[in-house]
Amino acid sequence: MAQDQEKFSFHAEVVQLLDLMINSLYSNKEIFLRELISNASDAIDRLRIELLSSAEDPSADGPLQIRVSYDSDAKTITVADNGIGMSRAEVVENIGTIAKSGTREFLAALTGDKRKDATLIGQFGVGFYSSFIVAERVELTTRRAGLAAAEGVRWTSDGRGEYTLETTERPARGTTVVLHLRDAEQDLLNRQRLRSIITKYSDHISLPIVMPADGEAGDETVNQAAALWTRPKNEISDPDYAEFCRHISGDYADPLGWVHARIEGTYEFTLLLFIPSRAPCDLWLLGSLRGVRLHVRRIFILEDSGQLLPRYLRFVRGVIDSADLPLNVSRELLQGSRVVERIRSSATKKVLGLLKDMAEKEPDKYATFWAEFGAVLKEGIVEDFGNREQVARLARFASTATERPRGLSDARAPAGTGQVGVTLDDYLGRMKPGQEAIYYLLAPTQAAAASSPHLEAFRAKGVEALLLTDPVDHWVVGSLREFGGTKLVSAASADATQLGLLADETEKAAADQANAEFAALLAKLKEALGGTAHDVRLSSRLTTSPACIVAGGPEFDINLLRRAADPGLPSQPVLEINPNHPLAQRLNRHTDDPRLADWAHVLWGQAVLTLGARIENPADFVARLNDLLSALATDD
Repeated sequence: MAQDQEKFSFHAEVVQLLDLMINSLYSNKEIFLRELISNASDAIDRLRIELLSSAEDPSADGPLQIRVSYDSDAKTITVADNGIGMSRAEVVENIGTIAKSGTREFLAALTGDKRKDATLIGQFGVGFYSSFIVAERVELTTRRAGLAAAEGVRWTSDGRGEYTLETTERPARGTTVVLHLRDAEQDLLNRQRLRSIITKYSDHISLPIVMPADGEAGDETVNQAAALWTRPKNEISDPDYAEFCRHISGDYADPLGWVHARIEGTYEFTLLLFIPSRAPCDLWLLGSLRGVRLHVRRIFILEDSGQLLPRYLRFVRGVIDSADLPLNVSRELLQGSRVVERIRSSATKKVLGLLKDMAEKEPDKYATFWAEFGAVLKEGIVEDFGNREQVARLARFASTATERPRGLSDARAPAGTGQVGVTLDDYLGRMKPGQEAIYYLLAPTQAAAASSPHLEAFRAKGVEALLLTDPVDHWVVGSLREFGGTKLVSAASADATQLGLLADETEKAAADQANAEFAALLAKLKEALGGTAHDVRLSSRLTTSPACIVAGGPEFDINLLRRAADPGLPSQPVLEINPNHPLAQRLNRHTDDPRLADWAHVLWGQAVLTLGARIENPADFVARLNDLLSALATDD
């Protein structure tokens, strides 16, 4: 044993993962080669970035490539690259560390479906461990680029909970992984079998993958080794596109759609952008890298961090290859670049155009897209002024006009219906004669929205209202004040008369008479709720509920932002009383009731609850309600 050899133990989650790899995930064991080649490709990409930043030629020491070989006598498969390699510390950090491998998230995502579980391996970055599906022992030898001494490190493990590290001689940078196969997996020691796996999973990788030539000296390239996006579209099949998306995204479900375009003119660049079919686990981590990779003349440079596509399109995966950026371009240099502005504008329009076509021609696919990414896309209504109306046309909303409201967070449309709610154009086409606004209701859940008393008069009059329950909807209605020349108005922010729900003179006269008859009661209720309610008035929106809370004025941005984070009362809460409700009529006949203040606070508490907010003092509310119920029982 070498003097510097050390033994380490895997984290508990990694031990659990290795046990799954060895004993359970056999449904697609070929993935081990896909994952090792993908890791090798990433290592060479990282080398390119590091050397280009210092104006060095990555291929000065020989062509960059990945080599796959096998030894039937030794029962081994070897995958080697001349990429960036790893230092001793990096080996410890990257192999066996939860934060780097994503092991905990992977284990949490397992479903029990072996074939489906196997596809999660690449998505969660635990691909190296897939070696243990076929190997009883794995040996990794690596040397970090840039080190003066020819000193490398060897990592060895049998996958049973421990691994060893030791220093070794390695003259060149890069990494070599040797798999010592299990007896049951020796059918893999076949050139045609390995080559078919490479063709199936890794043919699109732009780096050459070489194998020893059959019956000849030297190596031969066994993949196309050409960047997919540079090939003519008529030479690329749909399965080719789908496999490339799986490679760059780590999501092994087929994409919903893609756009492949070469833009020529003042600036030249190529776009190959995909719409995934399911949301990645880091979709809401805004600080994480985006899914679009920037290449310059086919050389990978960096992951987009918001310059190439706007933040609300962060679900897009793909490649942008520019011929007009320097090879040593940095994130700082991207800022303010005219080339980047042109790329960003064109890429955004292409993605929005793809979604528009999908919505019109493939509604089932768009339903899947909206269920996964709709809440993210709606951020564009707030953030992208230039494309606001186009994004708004793509948005879908639950509505009182739908027989069964289908929201974006609380419910999804049945498979095959292609329906995920209504569009704003749908709403405009169904507006009542004389209706002057698009009405909406903000609520914490679909159930709260559908049962809200604010909508009673709307339903009675057959006036449609949108039901908005995503947190982002608070920002949307604060930013999108009108659509198609029609203003957006909250169903809970104005008197029903102002909403235009009282259209005839008979109703207006009845409202005026009720205001006169209830004037004394309203004054006493307002006095009892002093400091709590901004005002107390009669309601023309209620048909069955005794009371509700509305906003005394327009809900401006700052209050909408507050309520998005913590749904609560509007800034100027007004208690509206239903003059046709038996409770309101009883109180109006007994304005001298000594318990009138208790009734006022109970009505207020009920209205707070139906709004979806929290009662400030629940114990006081319950005590008042119990006292009133006891008094009523005594009266009987």
